[in-house]
This record gives sequence, C-alpha cells and structure tokens, in this order.
Amino acid sequence: MTGKKVILESGIEVNPLYTKKDINESEAHENMPGEYPFTRGIHKEMYRKRPFTIRQYAGFASPEETNKRFKFLIANGQTGLNVAFDLPTQCGLDSDNPKALGEVGRVGMSVDTLDDFEIAFDGIDLDKITVSLTINGSAIVLMAMYFALAEKRGYDINTLRGTAQNDILKEFIGRGTWIFPVNTSVKLVVDTVEYCAQHVPKYSPVSICGYHIRESGANPIQEMAYAFSIAKAYTDDTLKRGIDIDEFASRLSFNFDIYGNFFEQIAKFRGGRRLWAKIIRDDYHAKNDRSSWMRMIAGGGGGGLTKEQPENNIIRSAYYALISALSGTQTMALCSYDEAYTIPTEKAAELSLRTMQIMIHEMGICDTVDPLGGSYYVEALTDQFEKEIKEEMKTVDNMGGIVEAVATGKIQEKVSHQAYERETGIQS
Repeated sequence: MTGKKVILESGIEVNPLYTKKDINESEAHENMPGEYPFTRGIHKEMYRKRPFTIRQYAGFASPEETNKRFKFLIANGQTGLNVAFDLPTQCGLDSDNPKALGEVGRVGMSVDTLDDFEIAFDGIDLDKITVSLTINGSAIVLMAMYFALAEKRGYDINTLRGTAQNDILKEFIGRGTWIFPVNTSVKLVVDTVEYCAQHVPKYSPVSICGYHIRESGANPIQEMAYAFSIAKAYTDDTLKRGIDIDEFASRLSFNFDIYGNFFEQIAKFRGGRRLWAKIIRDDYHAKNDRSSWMRMIAGGGGGGLTKEQPENNIIRSAYYALISALSGTQTMALCSYDEAYTIPTEKAAELSLRTMQIMIHEMGICDTVDPLGGSYYVEALTDQFEKEIKEEMKTVDNMGGIVEAVATGKIQEKVSHQAYERETGIQS
C-alpha cells in the first residue's frame, strides 16, 4: 500500500524518498557559496560575516507619524528602512487632487513635497541605514526627492546606498498603480537605471518583484520566471543605451514571496539564483561576478496569512523567516500578524522584528552557510526549479516577450484565472 500522491503548488510531484540518483552530480559539485553559479549563496561566508538586513515595511499617514515609527524600529534593532506610501503618492497625485479623496494616508505615508521627506527622515543618518522606497509609477519623482534630500544634508550621492522598487511591469500584472502606458512606463524605469549607473552607482534603482505577481495568483515557478523575464526586459533596454552590463547589473535586486510548502520555497530560490547567474553570464556576457548575483529581499507572504485567528500568523511568519534565511536572502521583511485588518500596531511590528532577531541570535541560523545543501530532496527540487523556471521563461518568449505579454494582457489573464481557481477552491 502506497501513501497519497504529493504534488506541490508548482506542479512538481514529490517522491516518498530521495537518493543520490535523484540529483545532478555535476551541478552539486560546483555549488560552493560565493562562487558561480551561487546556488548556495552569493557570499562565501554568508551570515557568519554579516546577518541579513532586517527591513520591516512601515509608513503612516503623516511624515511625523512615519518618522516616529522609523525611530521606534531603529531603536529596537532594525537595520534597514522600507517606506510605505499611500495610494495617491503611488499614483502621482497630490493630496488635494479630487481623485485622491478618501485615500490620502490610508495605506502609507502621504508625500507631496520635499518637506515631507525632510520630516520623515529627520534625525535619521542616511549614511548608517539604507532606505528602500516602495514606489513604482511615480518612482522617478520620489527617487529625485530622496537624492535631493541627501544632497541637501551634505551626503555624496556617489556613495549613497538604498533601493527603489520601481518595477512597473509587475504593477500591470499585480497591483495596478501604473500611470502611463506599458512602453512609456518601461522607458521611465530604464531612465532611472541609466541615471543611477552614471551618477548614483551604489544605489539600486529597481527591485524586480515576483512577490506581487505570486500574491496575484502566480505559482512559485511563474513568480520566478516572470520576475526574471521582467529583469531581462529592463536589462535589454538599458543595454540599448550603450551602458555595459557590468555598469548596472550588480545593482538590480529582487523582491520575492514566501508562503506554502517549506522545501518548495527554499528550492525555488536556490534554483532561481543559479539560473539568474547563468542568464547574466551566458546571455549577457558579464565579466564581473557581482553582476550575476541574485540579490533579494524575501520574507513574509501576505497571501499565506489570515484575518481569522490572526495569532496563528505569528507562527506562520516565524517559519517564513526561517525559509528566507535558509534560502540565503540578503534582506528580510515579515508581514505583521495584524496586517489583514490594520497598519501594524507597534506591538505587532515589534513581534515581527523580534522573530528575526531571535533567529539570528538564538537559533544558530548564522553559524554555517547553506545548511540544507547536499540534502537529496532539496538538491533534486533545486534542479527541477531551475529547469521549470527556464521553461516558463520560454513560454513568455513565445508570447512575444514579457512587455508584449503584459501589454496584451496575456500574463494578467493567466494569473487572475489561477487566483480565481485558488480562491474558489478555498471557499468550496
């Protein structure tokens, strides 16, 4: 008598037992951390040398309230900031615009002028803590404000670090805060990549987001494949401007989702990291190893949390944090347990922060690099994910490429249909 068949969300069937025969020996032998193709991590010592950055998402209606929360998080050990903006700011609307009525300050900080940024970051040393701006359609404006703020305070923007999300193609797929048509929107993203390569070389001008794509209905394979296809689209257009791949590729970063099967999530990142390294080296002929790094933020997936019995979300988030660390993330952010019905309270935000700190300081997660490396199950899944992500990218290419597939709504149709099927399955 055999046990039930186990099929992951990605469609991969799980064997009852994995052995040496299930793994690709040639890939396993070249998998050393800090070495191409970086399956086991982009740094040789990973968290032994420096733990992942803790970057909780935060933003309140006013710059004053936002500044207060930033200082609370920093005082409690947060090592990076992640700014939430309200929908009018995300859509490029001033607070007094009639279209913004009822939305000002509801889901994040409202920003109209440089003064708002000065208040929000008052007393915060931009040299000592990096700031991620979670902004897309109006990113070019908010980035300009942030750079102006830094210059006004006397910082050299040539050495300024930080990140702007600035991934407009995923907005067409997942969130909807786009302002201009697809091709014009992509041009603005590439404008920022070009500007940063030339003037703010340590700043990451775009964080390609598989996160929101998966939250919108994509499975883990599609999450990675669509994100990589989007990254390639931005890369292709940047190269057309005469900028060398090694001038900007190392500043591209990724934002990925975590919820669902524990080992599936870990394998998607390991396989994805290997594939991205091969894409940058083989397709784009990058010479600098740093260009091939899949630098990522990964943590709590809102899609895995529930409004009912919200305390259970604390447990879920702890496992998401563990997945993120075992996957070799560079930055971690967890959804707080109460986010289904409110902007996180101070207590909820502190619990998420402490979850990550306990993992660093008490659980031994930083003691050795890639502790799951060599597991027959994890390595076999890693190989399968690399293969399946690559195949899904070919499917996108057959649609005319990601820009065309988004412009014609093919990706959106596919993802939304899957979301509908998933939700009806839950409700039935």
